[in-house]
Amino acid sequence: MKQKKRWSDYLWIAELLYLCLGLFNILFAWLGMLFFCIPLLVAIVGGSKAYCNRYCGRGQLLGLLGEKLKLSRNVPPPKFLRSPWFRYGFLTFFMIMFGLMLVSTWKVFTGAPLSETVTLLWVFRLPWQWADVSFAAPWMAQFAFGFFSVMLTSTILGLTTMVLFRPRSWCVYCPMGTMTQGICKLRNGRKAKSCGGTGKTNCGAAQAPRQ
Repeated sequence: MKQKKRWSDYLWIAELLYLCLGLFNILFAWLGMLFFCIPLLVAIVGGSKAYCNRYCGRGQLLGLLGEKLKLSRNVPPPKFLRSPWFRYGFLTFFMIMFGLMLVSTWKVFTGAPLSETVTLLWVFRLPWQWADVSFAAPWMAQFAFGFFSVMLTSTILGLTTMVLFRPRSWCVYCPMGTMTQGICKLRNGRKAKSCGGTGKTNCGAAQAPRQ
């Protein structure tokens, strides 16, 4: 019997809509803070990785593209992606980039000129112009450009590992997954019997769901 779809099965639409809105007007990038804060709140308050397991629109989108549309090679990701040194190293690198983005926002807040640029993979500047942001405070626009750069870069990395390996290989080293895993361990203890109602013996680590 085919399982009935739940509303949460369609959250991939929110992920796709976010990317489209950000390309239409960069100020929509602020909506991405929901994707940043909600997983952390779920882990802190509930002590679970329920967001990663059920509500992550990006994971759903990668699964849809990889499984339904057959865009993935569907082979196991390399072991180093699962290793703690890589996951926490990637998280550290990602947070440094996020910190630099906040520094740029602060500089604009204190009077530096606005840089209306989205940077892909922290190196390549996207060539097209963005919608008018003159009605917003310059620092708000600067944050939007920087945050959308982070979100778009992580999406590209997710799509790349989807094509090369299993559809949701991004989940193996996703910075948000690594952070929520750490919060779960701190909140529930390393030997917690259950995390997120899954019945697993740990907090669901930053591992891709079985394909």
